[in-house]
Amino acid sequence: MSFAQQIKQLPGVSHLAALQLLDADGQVVATIENKPGQAGSLAVYNHLAQLFGLIGPDAARKGLELYAEHSEDARLNPGKHPNIDRLLGLLERGEALRVKQIFAV
Repeated sequence: MSFAQQIKQLPGVSHLAALQLLDADGQVVATIENKPGQAGSLAVYNHLAQLFGLIGPDAARKGLELYAEHSEDARLNPGKHPNIDRLLGLLERGEALRVKQIFAV
């Protein structure tokens, strides 16, 4: 199933302005905003946080499945897909990030 098809099956994110990803020290390491070019990643990361509670190796594996064809492109072109690169890094290092939802007003 393609990334576009996967996204259609995920819970909506219209209630979110962004997600902040926090490291073990509680520092924000990334923000994924609800805007064109990031809305798909917002939906993926939000879904992963709902399923797993945080974004660790198991969530990263699932996320790479959801990103479908873009995961292979990210592997072949590091830096082209930073939100996928982050999942690959978490998987390689066995690390996890907490997710903080920023609600839309």
